[in-house]
Amino acid sequence: MTAEAEPNPPAPVAPPPIAPPIVLIHGMWSTPAAFAGLRRRLEAAGYTTHAPALPFHDRAPDAPPPAELGALGLEDYIAFLANEIAALPGPVIVAGHSLGGFLAQAVAARVGAAGLMLFAPAATAATSVPGLAPLRTMARVVTRNGWWRQPTKIDAASARWGIYNEVPAEIAEAEIAALVWDSGRVLYEMALPFLAKAPAFAVDYARLTMPALVVVGGRDRITPAAIARATARRLVQVDYEELPHVGHWLWWGEVEARVGEVAVAWLARHFPPTLWDAP
Repeated sequence: MTAEAEPNPPAPVAPPPIAPPIVLIHGMWSTPAAFAGLRRRLEAAGYTTHAPALPFHDRAPDAPPPAELGALGLEDYIAFLANEIAALPGPVIVAGHSLGGFLAQAVAARVGAAGLMLFAPAATAATSVPGLAPLRTMARVVTRNGWWRQPTKIDAASARWGIYNEVPAEIAEAEIAALVWDSGRVLYEMALPFLAKAPAFAVDYARLTMPALVVVGGRDRITPAAIARATARRLVQVDYEELPHVGHWLWWGEVEARVGEVAVAWLARHFPPTLWDAP
């Protein structure tokens, strides 16, 4: 008498791939707190977010600046972010605002990314557009003796004019009070690239073939919309959104809500939160 063969067990059903985590990179003199509202919206839509603080940006606004911060360059920031991304599983979507928009492109070109989201991105070597408004915004920073080798912080009047224009006064004042120190070397390498000649300022756009989103305010004074347009022209798969009557600071009230809607809609098209065609 032979025993009946046991039926083959059913093949396990693999769960659908989860959308890549989103790494959010803040801008100069800023902190990850800038993304608090956007992160809530993205996570409510089913996405995982990470927002690392750039080196020495996790200190209180009124704390004295560490001297070593002034010597850090773009390469140091990019290497730091590359290490942060390497600790996450699989490919990521890299997002950034202002300086963070530059860094998002630089690190995605270096280590790869599934997607790219750029909010009012700062210029790269290939997308720099001359303008008087950025010069006026930065004038009091870059006329201080030795600023290129010291920690820097923008003064309130300049920030109010060039970063927080179109923002209600009470919100602008709170954001200005939260600004932290940043690297003079980084600012030097970006604002005066013909003198600094930093290799990290050049981004290899041939490597940025992933889906990309660019969002900018039409009244941005410190990273004008012309830079965002030049950036969009360099990208292969890009959606571009220019918001009229909006300045550089996107993270408040109805403007933040609009930016969040654009971001979530773009993510839903390219990276649905519970079904993603992973490479």
